[in-house]
Amino acid sequence: MKWLVIGGTRFLGRAFVERAIDGGHDVTLFNRGVSGPDVFPDLETITGDRTNPDDLAKLAGRQWDAVFDPSGYLPGVVRQSVDALRDSVGHYTFISSISAYRDFSQPGLDETYPVGTLDDPSVTEVTGETYGPLKALCEQVVAEGFTGRSLNVRAGLIIGPYDPTDRFTYWATRIQRGGDFLAPESPAYQVQAIDVRDIADWALRMAQAGTAGTFNVTSEHMPFGAVVEAIQQATGSSAMPVYVDAQFLIDNDVQMWMELPLWIPESEAGFAHMSKVSVKRAFDAGLRTRPLVDTVRDLLAWTATRPVDYAPKAGLAADKEARILDLWRVRQG
Repeated sequence: MKWLVIGGTRFLGRAFVERAIDGGHDVTLFNRGVSGPDVFPDLETITGDRTNPDDLAKLAGRQWDAVFDPSGYLPGVVRQSVDALRDSVGHYTFISSISAYRDFSQPGLDETYPVGTLDDPSVTEVTGETYGPLKALCEQVVAEGFTGRSLNVRAGLIIGPYDPTDRFTYWATRIQRGGDFLAPESPAYQVQAIDVRDIADWALRMAQAGTAGTFNVTSEHMPFGAVVEAIQQATGSSAMPVYVDAQFLIDNDVQMWMELPLWIPESEAGFAHMSKVSVKRAFDAGLRTRPLVDTVRDLLAWTATRPVDYAPKAGLAADKEARILDLWRVRQG
């Protein structure tokens, strides 16, 4: 297949391009040349900004079997891409997010659950409040522009090598470091996360088959204790979790999701079951996920190549973690 990939050099786009190359596909990149411009030196790269109509015009007159779009956040911008490619691309894969749903007030949400909406659909500022509804509007734009020939991937937390968010990476590096570490609630706490290469593999196969429709794409539910065990196995670490109840974490100003990635307390009613979405449809369509221990090994092999003074974007600061652990031990007597 001939592929056009928007972006393609950072995280999910990079993994997708690697899979496509391994599968013998012909790949053209369209990006600004800012993130990882030397990652794929042998691929054709059309330099351009998807927000610039003049740059999109560089795609005119070309034909591709499919496009992979992992970087659409604003419906107006996505519409420009859809309009530019409607007659030159056969199939459109759009990477959305489970954040598109209206809320997560109940477990097991499937693809029929309502999406979030905005009072002002013309908003162009992406924030924690607008991100999901804007993604939902982007989905609508793609579905309307590529009727019956678009794949809408509502991704959960994506993890693995080259992850720029440091969310899951925090747990891998923290447990690797050793010692007692602060953990959320209990080992039974449910989470979901998918290796970037697994979502890329699946999306590539689905697009090859011309599959259309919307799919939640993440792992099956797993207890946090299993995450800890996988990291311990991958690293040989003897680090031990100290599980702290949700209210104590809240009372001590621990930020959900960013300071303790994967953790969202049930008191956050609209988000309480964000890591419990249904993935039946995607698994029925062939989604498979690799053992978490393999993801951890590859993730840590990549983190070892980062500068020694790299400042993580997520996770508890060591001094704050130590302080809260001390307070918790005092409380427990």
